[in-house]
Amino acid sequence: MKKVFINSIGAITSQKTFDNSEFLNEIVNYSTTNISVVNPNYKAYLDAGSARRMAKGIKMGVVASKVALEEAGLESVDAVITGSGMGCVIESERFVAKIIDNNEEFLTPTSFIQSTHNTVGGQIALGIQCKGYNFTYVHSSSSFETALLDAQLQLELDEATNILVGGVDELGPHMIKVHGLIDHIKQEQTIDNLNILSSKTVGAVFSEGASFIVLSNAKQESTYAELIDVAIYNTLGLTRVETKLYEFLKQNNYTVNDIDAVVLGNNGDVNFDEYFNKLSEGVFANTQQVVYKHLIGEYKTASAFGVWLGAKMLKTQQMPDCIKLNDKAPSALNTILIYNQYRGDNHTFVMLRKC
Repeated sequence: MKKVFINSIGAITSQKTFDNSEFLNEIVNYSTTNISVVNPNYKAYLDAGSARRMAKGIKMGVVASKVALEEAGLESVDAVITGSGMGCVIESERFVAKIIDNNEEFLTPTSFIQSTHNTVGGQIALGIQCKGYNFTYVHSSSSFETALLDAQLQLELDEATNILVGGVDELGPHMIKVHGLIDHIKQEQTIDNLNILSSKTVGAVFSEGASFIVLSNAKQESTYAELIDVAIYNTLGLTRVETKLYEFLKQNNYTVNDIDAVVLGNNGDVNFDEYFNKLSEGVFANTQQVVYKHLIGEYKTASAFGVWLGAKMLKTQQMPDCIKLNDKAPSALNTILIYNQYRGDNHTFVMLRKC
């Protein structure tokens, strides 16, 4: 089977990540429990009419994909595969509100059209005139990894040459209210996001974002890393996480000692960070540990930024201090493992290797 390479990246998050020439040079600090993205200059990528009509999630996804495509030197791809846990939730909220307010009469279809989960992938494909495979996975917090696995299999089996893969989710007012009521969002009025991992309270800081990569079976000058493998486990007990980790490493002929850095999805929820602590305090106690959700918050496809982070570290051989959970820096970064779960479910492993 052919190898799979990450040839470019593009991310719009709560940090200034849309400029690939920088690597977390300037950190944005927040003191609230729900945070929005740092918006790029959308007019540089979209005409004024399109930017005005597009829902927030669509704009984020389209622009993040354009950044990735430009870096890869591509105008189009063979396939577009997207993951989204909530879809364009703001438009969904608007449509439902109009149904209630108008007593189910005289509804315009605009909000409904822009509310479906596959709207982002469809808009991207229309923009680049990609008439090939276009699929959107809605698998909660493993949506991005499922899209990544699909693309990996197609490229390994030589069914495509270049595939655009991404994860996108937005944050809506009603979503904030509902998740706040059930304690999925932290109840503190103000909280320093940079210290969230030591908060010892329930819930997370909710956010939004879009991260895209171009995967290819051909290495090029812009290549960031090689994608070795992806694994997804819907449900794992706390004691089985380490077992599945060893199985994942073994099937790829790796050991724990071969991992130079592990990227963990800790979000500061005292009830569920124990899954990450199980690894950080155990098998990876002597491995460099990296975190990112204190910077970008929690959303269903936040792990796509974890892959962005791993790829960026491998290419630049840099590790900003703001993402270090411990100080076990290796002499070189050759292999990185990314592990994520959300509220005890959808455990995912992604392994990247330096080219």
